[in-house]
Amino acid sequence: MIVRHYLHTDPAVAISYLFGCGGKAMGAVVDPIADHDFYLREADALGLKIRFVVETHLHADHVSTGRALAEAAGAAYVLHESAGARYPFHAVKDGDELALGNVTVTAWHVPGHTPEHLALVVTDRTRADEPWLVFTGHTLMVGDMGRTELATTAEEGARALAASAERLRTLPDHVQVLPGAFSGSVCGRGLSGNPFSTVGFERRFNRAFRVTDADTLVAMMLQDIPPRPPRAEETRAINMGTVSTGHGTGDKAASRFSASTAS
Repeated sequence: MIVRHYLHTDPAVAISYLFGCGGKAMGAVVDPIADHDFYLREADALGLKIRFVVETHLHADHVSTGRALAEAAGAAYVLHESAGARYPFHAVKDGDELALGNVTVTAWHVPGHTPEHLALVVTDRTRADEPWLVFTGHTLMVGDMGRTELATTAEEGARALAASAERLRTLPDHVQVLPGAFSGSVCGRGLSGNPFSTVGFERRFNRAFRVTDADTLVAMMLQDIPPRPPRAEETRAINMGTVSTGHGTGDKAASRFSASTAS
């Protein structure tokens, strides 16, 4: 399995990913934020054909470039079936699988940060039948879990987040956590500058994820809520397709990012 990650600081502090099966030349992009041409060049350099562009959720801190990328790559644009987007997309429900050659991606519905939030549990069958990593978006990040009031009330979101945390804690300790943001993002409190972790480390040391009592976690998530992203409602509406940007599918480059490799 090939995994690339890209750390963005403009227009939002976020992480996007390109991953897939090198042997079968099939890839997917998760939560794209850079210009779509960037991911096409990266995929071409790796010999991957982008088959899926997946949004873990409808973002409120930046306009996604996902639809432009999916169109340019001839890929399916993937959202949870409850997303309510006003444009055609490949709807997945909890438990659905996306096939990338020897790599299998299982969609988990993990609401809380937003109602439609997905986690992507990834298995490389050339290595093991057990999952290797999970893309957690803004549900589980390194050091905290995602804020809960951007798309619902804070308490409603926190109740859903508590159930999602309980489910994510069923993953084995060795599973790598690949989140959608790192330190500097307004979507969590006290996030680590190290963008990657494991389920086991977060189970022990994450301020929110280690809390197993739902009422305690809900109370915690209602405290010290970070400032809302500028124009959060408008940005989420653009990503849902209910507001036009006037620029096609809202393709906007992230001006600064870094890349790293895992395989």
